[in-house]
Amino acid sequence: MNAFKLAGLTLVVYLTGCAALAPQPQAGAGAGTDTGPASQRPAAALAGPSRSENSPAKDTRITKTPITSAPASKPLLPADWVSDAEAAKQPSSRAITTLSPPKDIWERIRRGFAMPDLDNDLVHDREQWYSTRPDYIYRMTDRSKKYLFYIVEELELRGMPTELALLPFVESAFNPQAVSTAKAAGMWQFMPATGRTFELKQNVFRDDRRDVLASTRAALDYLQRLYVQFGDWHLALAAYNWGEGNVGKAITRNQRNGLNTGFEDLNAPMETRMYVPKLQAIKNIVASPVQFNSRLPLIENHPYFQSVDISRDIDVALAAKLAEVPLEDFRALNPSVNKPVIMAAGTPQILLPWDNAEIFQSNLEAYSGARLASWTVWIAPTTMRAADAARKVGMGEAEFRNINNIPLHMLIRQGSALLVPRAAHGEQDVTSKVADNGQVTLAPEIVVKKNFVRLTRGTSVAAIAQRYKVSAANVAQWNNVRVNAGFKAKQTIVLFLPQSNLPHAQAPTLAPAPMPAGAAKPASRIPYQSAAKPVAKPVLKSVAKPAVKQAIKPPVKPAQKATNKALPPPKQKANAVPLKK
Repeated sequence: MNAFKLAGLTLVVYLTGCAALAPQPQAGAGAGTDTGPASQRPAAALAGPSRSENSPAKDTRITKTPITSAPASKPLLPADWVSDAEAAKQPSSRAITTLSPPKDIWERIRRGFAMPDLDNDLVHDREQWYSTRPDYIYRMTDRSKKYLFYIVEELELRGMPTELALLPFVESAFNPQAVSTAKAAGMWQFMPATGRTFELKQNVFRDDRRDVLASTRAALDYLQRLYVQFGDWHLALAAYNWGEGNVGKAITRNQRNGLNTGFEDLNAPMETRMYVPKLQAIKNIVASPVQFNSRLPLIENHPYFQSVDISRDIDVALAAKLAEVPLEDFRALNPSVNKPVIMAAGTPQILLPWDNAEIFQSNLEAYSGARLASWTVWIAPTTMRAADAARKVGMGEAEFRNINNIPLHMLIRQGSALLVPRAAHGEQDVTSKVADNGQVTLAPEIVVKKNFVRLTRGTSVAAIAQRYKVSAANVAQWNNVRVNAGFKAKQTIVLFLPQSNLPHAQAPTLAPAPMPAGAAKPASRIPYQSAAKPVAKPVLKSVAKPAVKQAIKPPVKPAQKATNKALPPPKQKANAVPLKK
């Protein structure tokens, strides 16, 4: 009996094990059940199945694979990246392509192209222009190797087309020190006002329009805003070049006239009409350099630089030396610094080549020099000449003017922040208020001001010109008369006379010129106004004093009529000696 019980128990255990090893049927399409394709699953499912500590190790690395069926004019979103395993399960209608890592930055840029192509005569013209200058293309693209990886990374993080990484080729040829005739500066060519709108600081010590990180952030912010506003990348690029207000007016004008409102339909200036074709031509060359007789330098698909924090002011030359980087390369990575010193309060980070960042930190810790910075900032206590300021801080005038960019015949206004040598044992760094807001305000030493002079007697144009040391032609032009003309008595004339812009106590005294016959006295001096900005021709009335006339004796009263009465004799003094008869 016990044998039968044991056999029955063994059979139950065997059947239970077989049931556990049998494949489980799929659940029905009930609530909370995922039976659809991978594209319909929640985003969390795209990360792959979870793995316990005891499960065998599997390759679950996620490879960024863009969904190529996204609209060409829309930016790719970061949420569209899926793993290789999940991409293989996507339906064929999604046209998912599994991509291996790009071999260089150019291939990575090509894979991210998402803007619609432009094909017209202007594009072909720019293609021909670039293709006949292969050396220029190579130099320009070689210059971009320091910045391209960072820009492409930022574009992909924002889901923007990678064609925009080529825009600095059009704007500045990837020169962060470029300045246009319209005062646009930096790799992305920001105008001063637009730079301030996007929080790019501009002062005497640094210009963030040239900063690699700050200007790229601002440019992508601006381009994103323009794309949202116009809904088209070509129009967004036109607005980046021409201004969003101008593009908006052109679109409104076309709508009012019943015309199309695409980029090629707008009546824009030639510079803007060539702007997008230039970018398209560079895109075509990057896509197929051999076709356009061009070659692209090898730019690896990895970061070129990394940022390093600094806590003390440091000379630019010393920072480059500690990083073991050529000074030219250091300035190319930190182009926003305008002076030979980096102020930690305003620029707390510097960019260094990837392999040199650790070298810099090590050398900085081991540095035993007296000081890191040999320059500091001095605030001008009053308006003064450059020579006087240089003497106060112990510098030569030429060196002082050069380091602070002060032209000849210019005064330094009170409150200007000037770079001067730091004391031998000076340890205090420049404050954040000065580092972020320091400015140098200049004024001309001599300004020309308008004076009104009233003549007391007639004189000639030549006589007035000689008296006030100006040309007769100018006097005639100011008063709308001929050079050989004359002025009448009591006539008011106009003279533009030079006057010192220094405070009255510092103004040099000039000996008056001899006054020719018939000329009026000069206008009185105009007091110095320290807060006013010098104007070429301000209207200041000062009427000359009338000429001094000769003293005229009072009229003599008529003699009294003779009378028969004799006049009394004059009284004599008491002690006077009587006159002899």
